Amino acid sequence: MDILLFGTVGLYFIASVLQFGAVSFKKDALRKASWIVFLIGLAAHTVYLVARGVVAHRLPLSNQFEFACAFAWGVGILLVILGAHYKAPWMAVAAMPMAFLILSYAVLLPREVTELMPALRSAWFGFHIGSAVFAYSAFMLAGATGLRYLIMDRRPDRDTKKLRRMDHLSYRLVALGLFLLTVTILTGAIWAEQAWSSFWTWDPKEVWALITWILYAVYLHLRLRKKHSGRAMAWFVVIAIPVVLFTFAGVNTIMPGLHSYG
Repeated sequence: MDILLFGTVGLYFIASVLQFGAVSFKKDALRKASWIVFLIGLAAHTVYLVARGVVAHRLPLSNQFEFACAFAWGVGILLVILGAHYKAPWMAVAAMPMAFLILSYAVLLPREVTELMPALRSAWFGFHIGSAVFAYSAFMLAGATGLRYLIMDRRPDRDTKKLRRMDHLSYRLVALGLFLLTVTILTGAIWAEQAWSSFWTWDPKEVWALITWILYAVYLHLRLRKKHSGRAMAWFVVIAIPVVLFTFAGVNTIMPGLHSYG
């Protein structure tokens, strides 16, 4: 299993380097090679998660290491889906290194397979944590799209049609992420009532999930009610990335609470 894990990290790194080379030298061959390597890495990543789940006899989502592995996998899955549907290969420049860095963070964490603690033995386990994985992934890709928008918007020969597509894609990713984060919070509240007899305990993870939810709800309010778009909204999703990362990892590191296990 370690061979699969570290092999995936290496493949994601090679794919990222090839992608940067393709952009720097404008070589389609490097871009195609990058995608092939990344897809092989994603396949290995999928096999690793399945194998860990089989060994653990549960979904591999019970601690910070497993969540980080799933988070990186979620970024990869959404990248492939968006790349195929929107024909947006430029997103890979940011998303491939993103998957590499998140998985690199994961391998620094304890990797022992452990049994679920009693509070996690619930039918809500997969819904709650799985929706969080893809919510964070959608927010990160929205940030990557916003970053690309800001870079392209500075060019004198910028393509306004392509910029509008990026702006709309970022908006749709935020909408998806906010929906999934809503599912995460609601299922977490139901689960918390069953496990700890309280829908809300003001645990640090809960508080920061709520802060993240409010932040992206403000984004949607500005877009839908105030009709903001373009550069300002691109800055918004880029600046929001540290909040997502803190909710993902920072809370568990410096603010222990009921969610310290994952």
